[in-house]
Amino acid sequence: MSDLPQLPFPRSGPLDVSPEFRDLRRKAPIARVRTQTGDEAWLVSGYEDVRRLLADERLGRSHPEPDSAPRISNSVILGGPRGDYDTEKSQHERMRKLLAPAFSARRMKALAGHVQDLVDDLLGQMAMKSPPVDLHEHFSFPLPVLVICELLGVPYDDRDHFRSLADGMTNMTDPAAAGAALEELTVYIHQLVLEKRDHPAEDVLSDLADMDADDAEISELGAGLLFAGHETTVNRIDYGVTYLLSDLAHRDALVRDPSLAPLAVEEILRMSAPSDHGLVRYAKADIELEDVTIRAGEAVLISTIAANRDETVFSEPDRFVVDRDSSDPHVAFGYAHHHCIGANLARVELRAVFGTLFQRFPTMELAVPVAELRPKTGRLTGGFLELPVTW
Repeated sequence: MSDLPQLPFPRSGPLDVSPEFRDLRRKAPIARVRTQTGDEAWLVSGYEDVRRLLADERLGRSHPEPDSAPRISNSVILGGPRGDYDTEKSQHERMRKLLAPAFSARRMKALAGHVQDLVDDLLGQMAMKSPPVDLHEHFSFPLPVLVICELLGVPYDDRDHFRSLADGMTNMTDPAAAGAALEELTVYIHQLVLEKRDHPAEDVLSDLADMDADDAEISELGAGLLFAGHETTVNRIDYGVTYLLSDLAHRDALVRDPSLAPLAVEEILRMSAPSDHGLVRYAKADIELEDVTIRAGEAVLISTIAANRDETVFSEPDRFVVDRDSSDPHVAFGYAHHHCIGANLARVELRAVFGTLFQRFPTMELAVPVAELRPKTGRLTGGFLELPVTW
């Protein structure tokens, strides 16, 4: 089957999703492809199929024979199976139950005022600089890091250390180095957990330190929260700003009416595609869907970025619409029991950002053309190396 579509699909620009997803979806919303590692997998690119399979408990992250399982990439985080095959479901349910109070809508609403203060402070510091300014370094990165550090109880002064480790563990060209970075971040979190047991505080790591689980499990979970809690939001801020400044009519709409921010945030979440990687799953049993049979043990790559551009669901799906009707929800945060537990936190941060940024800088523009923005290459999460802006 050498004629299988080969991942990754090429894209024409940093804000685009490859048209090959659309073309393949029209032929087969669930199609066999060849992955970056040369293995075979099922690619799911249709909106309804993505939601259906994310909710299907016959799919999981683990595999009964992980060493021989097909892989999507060389990523140590998402490239192949993770977790214990026999206990994956129960562990997932237990962890979500333990973490739900920390990331509840009520707690995030209470946090919103503090997040707004952090946004105002960072923008005030940025306003004192002479443009052009790297928005990524001075705003997009520090804001989510400040928030997740406070929520978890991680010292903000350690940000350069865990930033380096977080970047290292996304390396898809050197799995050994990425694995070492992941291990070092896990050890770092373990040290913090031990400190929290002696000196507990009102933070998530203190909660984790008190839970009924072994230290290795707690430390890996804490490392995952620290990584996911800032990395993805950094990219969404960068991409959101880029979308809004690539057509200044979008920026001006938010200048005139900052109450559009919640709608703009949902469109940013729908459109942003810093990485083409997708979510890897493995079939725990045979799954029959229309004219497709996914066999037990086979890899399934769920492409939420393709589903979010499904033309049968979203009108003009490749066009950014700052006030798009969000009655059809995107799947940027996953779906069903695999809906991201940090979605409320991300929305609080992004709404504060895009409700404030262009009130403070109504004439902000990109300092370079979109085509000249430098992407991070060979990294799982993608994103920009910098985002120069002027005003």
